[in-house]
Amino acid sequence: MARKDHYYNKAKQEGYRARSAYKLKQLDEEVGLFGPGNTVVDLGAAPGGWLQVASERVKANGKVVGVDLQRIRGLDLHNVETIRGDMTEDETKDELKAIVGERGADAVVSDMAPNMTGEYSLDHARSVYLARQAFEVAQELLATGGDFAVKVFDGQDLADFRADMETEFQYVRSIRPQASRDSSSEQYLVGKHFLTAPVRKGDELDVEIIDVGSEGDGIAKVEDFTVFVSGVEEGDTPRVRITDVKPRFAFAEPLDD
Repeated sequence: MARKDHYYNKAKQEGYRARSAYKLKQLDEEVGLFGPGNTVVDLGAAPGGWLQVASERVKANGKVVGVDLQRIRGLDLHNVETIRGDMTEDETKDELKAIVGERGADAVVSDMAPNMTGEYSLDHARSVYLARQAFEVAQELLATGGDFAVKVFDGQDLADFRADMETEFQYVRSIRPQASRDSSSEQYLVGKHFLTAPVRKGDELDVEIIDVGSEGDGIAKVEDFTVFVSGVEEGDTPRVRITDVKPRFAFAEPLDD
């Protein structure tokens, strides 16, 4: 039996609205997108298979919000809300933010794909365009340390898109779930641990060392964000280069005079 038939039949048997539900299950098993009590946003959520999976994974005390241009009907899940609208419009984004709350989303996911033309380069370019739209919305919704997973077709524009994601997350992985069809060029880029820091790796800036930590590194603050600086003492005012950024702190080293 062909693999696509296996997942199609499995979805029917287990009550999922689409075979793509197993792609999200496999992504979550691979990188840990969800946890009990999480808030999750699904962009392009129709027909609702990913909403079903997210609902299961976040448990009764979690929250899942799906948005799509199409109405998502008959999804009777107590921890799922749906919005019919364009995710790029301010009205829809405001509604999403109101439901998600001030703390932000723990994960934003998107399985959107363009209407296929059969022309590979065009389909690829349109898939990257959709993925970039989802990426922009995700940056407005994610909490510090949150995760983002988005479908994209392989092609020449993928490297630039991945590079842009890498500036906003601690790391990015490319994953092809087993449930993807053999004939498809799709893959999922997963950004882990969203960075809301005011600094990025490679930045150079002047700081003041206000304290020394237990490991001996100097402590500086940039807009209330902690930067650990090696080889300095309290009271120093070095120019430093950021060497690594985590969701809630960064590391830096002094530049030679």
